[in-house]
Amino acid sequence: MQQTGIARKHTDWIVVANEATAIFYAREQKRRPLKELLTFHNDAARVKTADLISDRGGRSFDSHGQGRHAMAGEKSGPKRHAAEVFAKDITSRLEKALHEDHCGGFALIAAPRFLGMLRKELAACGLPKPFMSIDKDVAGSDSKTIEKLLS
Repeated sequence: MQQTGIARKHTDWIVVANEATAIFYAREQKRRPLKELLTFHNDAARVKTADLISDRGGRSFDSHGQGRHAMAGEKSGPKRHAAEVFAKDITSRLEKALHEDHCGGFALIAAPRFLGMLRKELAACGLPKPFMSIDKDVAGSDSKTIEKLLS
């Protein structure tokens, strides 16, 4: 049974993403307009880091002397972890599309730091490299802007 709106193998997929949103587009031929297929949202990317951390660091004694101080927590860890999980979700969806012959190839357009995370996940899954990678954050842009980047 064929899913509605999902294209077959001769179709290329274009993934436009940042740490908060991923939009999957399909295009059957190079000069054809993009067709939006899926949109994923990473709600954790919009939450304050302090809200992602369950509690503050505890107190510790110095190894020499009698000083006590608060232990500093890792502030960038929770957001980075949420972005890595989101990159895995995107990669899993691409893997499924490739496995089920819904797409023949794919391109990635992503914010620079997030593009690195996506590439890392693609390599970990053993997926092929994208036919095109563009390090630009245009996840909120319209399809015409994305089509210009692809040409």
